[in-house]
Amino acid sequence: MVQTIDAAAFQKMVIHAAAAINQQKQPINDLNVFPVPDGDTGTNMSLTIAAAATELRGKEYASVGQVAHASASALLRGARGNSGVILSLLFRGFSKAIKDRVTMDGRDLAIALDFGVAAAYKAVMKPAEGTILTVSRLAATKAAAAARDNNSVQAVLEAAIAEGEKALAATIDMNPVLKKAGVVDAGGKGFLVILQGMLDELNGLPMPEMDHTDEPNDKADFVQMSAEEITFAFDTVYIVRKNDPDVNLEPLREYLNSIGDSLVIGEDDEAFKVHVHTNIPGAALTESQKYGTLELAKIENMRTQADDLAAGRKAQSTDDLEQIEQELEHQECAAPAKAAPEKKFGYVAVCAGEGLEAVFRDLGVDALVGGGQTMNPSTEDILKAIDATPAEIVYVLPNNKNIIMAAEQCTRLCEDKKVIVLPTKTVPQGISAMLAVDPDASEEDNTAAMSEALTQVRTSEITYAARDSDFGGFAIKEGDYMALEEHQLFGVDRDLDTLLTRLAQSDSHQKAEFISIFYGADVTEEQAKQTEKLFANACPNAEISLLPGGQPVYYYMISAE
Repeated sequence: MVQTIDAAAFQKMVIHAAAAINQQKQPINDLNVFPVPDGDTGTNMSLTIAAAATELRGKEYASVGQVAHASASALLRGARGNSGVILSLLFRGFSKAIKDRVTMDGRDLAIALDFGVAAAYKAVMKPAEGTILTVSRLAATKAAAAARDNNSVQAVLEAAIAEGEKALAATIDMNPVLKKAGVVDAGGKGFLVILQGMLDELNGLPMPEMDHTDEPNDKADFVQMSAEEITFAFDTVYIVRKNDPDVNLEPLREYLNSIGDSLVIGEDDEAFKVHVHTNIPGAALTESQKYGTLELAKIENMRTQADDLAAGRKAQSTDDLEQIEQELEHQECAAPAKAAPEKKFGYVAVCAGEGLEAVFRDLGVDALVGGGQTMNPSTEDILKAIDATPAEIVYVLPNNKNIIMAAEQCTRLCEDKKVIVLPTKTVPQGISAMLAVDPDASEEDNTAAMSEALTQVRTSEITYAARDSDFGGFAIKEGDYMALEEHQLFGVDRDLDTLLTRLAQSDSHQKAEFISIFYGADVTEEQAKQTEKLFANACPNAEISLLPGGQPVYYYMISAE
């Protein structure tokens, strides 16, 4: 029995654990139905601990405390998804328990596991049983008892895993979602795979190299798990570097819990990481920036992921973006990073949705940056688009009030081109500005014409309420349709057609000569044509245009001129 481990041994154990869960990530993904059936728990946990393995490789540490600290810091910044953030919290508590230890025995390990569980439970807003929390708690309790009988790291780890396996088997009866799908908890399974990887290293077993497993595995019945059961669509994870190491995050915790669920906040002295499921990720990011500087964000639509899994397809993830970007870079490898000026004016626009992208391309936009209400691009993203635009003067259309500031930073960062940021707050404003472009005009006249054009547009948007609230004098109920006009709440209704009729009868639409209706990703062409007919009947003096926008979040974007 291995009684005590030093820094080098613990370092190898963490790296081995990362390899173990990487090998088994897909079977774990196949179990993932709670808190939402998005099939990514194995991937998220694997990528999370992989951040620690990357940090540890090729380095030397003087104590197990140093290894634990380096692992915890890397896990916090690399944490993906609900399960990844909880895993980072388990390591964070673990690190605090052994921060002063040069070596670690069985008793130290048991105490560290207990500290980890306490940190995770403290951070999770609404702990649910039958999850990784349950498995880790019962495993830690057994570890403490085992340490009293045999103060050996190996014996304690074996006892924790054995008890954890019993707890994992019981999760199917603890959680109604798991029972409905007929599987054990994915996060709990991932946690035990990590512990087993550590034990395998102690036992001298070879580190896994394969990225798959040939063993048969249980799989959740994703067809039974409807995307409609997902109350909050966007899995939102981000890191904020603190303004103050001692900042109180409790007000932020309360706010985030009011706009979503599955909230977990992990922190160290320098930064904090948030995981939350919400329908308004932009609001979560904006509120969190009051506490520090946003460093990194990841937002995924869990409804579309659930639909993909139910249809037998691979669920799309932001992790796919790196591969897509690499493919695009390969296809365009002959193109320079910075395009030399070939014309006087160039244009960059921010939008989300294939239909909206097509409109901007048709209007002469050179480069498109993905983003909008649910995901704000960074200054670097916009700057890359500017660099790729072959023009002396590049106009940037942010098309969202939350993106204007990021775009404006490009004016001082771009050295070889003049950048003009037009303060377009909506996509229709950006489209109107592009319609006013005169490529033969002077810079001053072109800027004036585009600026004037964007002020002539009034934008309305249709979305829905995620929960009960009282806003702008309106009593809003969960599931209500909401109409916004120039970002102000126009009205709410349980019936979409009733709300659209009221909106069509508003002054801005009754006085309009041109009305353009962009329908979103969640609206069928048949439904959109019914809306077009509704506006045509309500606004007989206006020319109505119907276009597929493909935008998320908003069922309709409607411009009136």
